[in-house]
Amino acid sequence: MGVLVFDSSELAVADIPDGATILVGGFVSAGTPSNLILGLTRTGQTGLTAVANNIGLGDLLDELCEHRQLARVIATFAIRASGTRTSRFEAQYRAGEAELELVPQGTLIERLRAGGAGLGGVLTKTGLGTMMAEGKEVLELDGERWLLERPLRGDAALLKAWRGDRQGNLQYRLAGLNFNPVMATAADLVIAEVEEIVEAGEIPPEQIGTPGIYVDRLVQCEPVPVRWDG
Repeated sequence: MGVLVFDSSELAVADIPDGATILVGGFVSAGTPSNLILGLTRTGQTGLTAVANNIGLGDLLDELCEHRQLARVIATFAIRASGTRTSRFEAQYRAGEAELELVPQGTLIERLRAGGAGLGGVLTKTGLGTMMAEGKEVLELDGERWLLERPLRGDAALLKAWRGDRQGNLQYRLAGLNFNPVMATAADLVIAEVEEIVEAGEIPPEQIGTPGIYVDRLVQCEPVPVRWDG
C-alpha cells in the first residue's frame, strides 16, 4: 500500500486536532520540518504540546507561539543563555502562559525510543539528586539507584527527510539523520516533508533511514531558508 501524498503542508497537517502532542524532528535547524511547522501556523490548531530537541534556536517551532498555539513544550534547549532576543516561547513561558519540561538530550531520545518500542520506560542516573528527579520514581537495583523516565509518544510526528518514495521510505542527508528516525516510530500519525518524491526502489535499501511502514503522509516542499539571529 502506498503512502498518501499531499499537495501542500497545510493539507498534510490540517486534521491534527487541537490539544495534540506533536513530535518535531530536527536539531537546531538541521532536519527540521519547517514547512510542516509553517503549515500548522496556517491551519491554526491550539493547545498543542510539542516534543523537540529545541525551540527558538534556529528552528521555526517558535512561530507557533505567535498566535499562542503551543500550550506546552518538552525539549532539551528552550531558554537562551545569551543572544539578541528572547524567543516568543520563552516570553510566554516566563509570563506563565505556557509550560516547559526540560529533558536532558540523551534522556529525551531514549524516552522516545522507549515509546516507539513499546517499553515501559528507561532507567538512567542522569538527573538523580537534582530538580530533574522531582516527582519521578527512583528505583534501587543491585544496590544502585536509578531514575525511571517514562516513554514519550505523540499523536503526530512531523519529520524532514531528503527524499521519500511512494511506499513511504525515507532517505536522510547528513545531519538530517538526527531525531527524525526515532520520532517516526513513536507517533500514531507520521508526516514527512521531503525535497523529492521518487518511485519505489529508487532509494537504495541500505540508505533507507525510516522504512515506509512507519510513514503515513508525504509532502514535497522546497527547503525553507534557515533563520538565525544568534
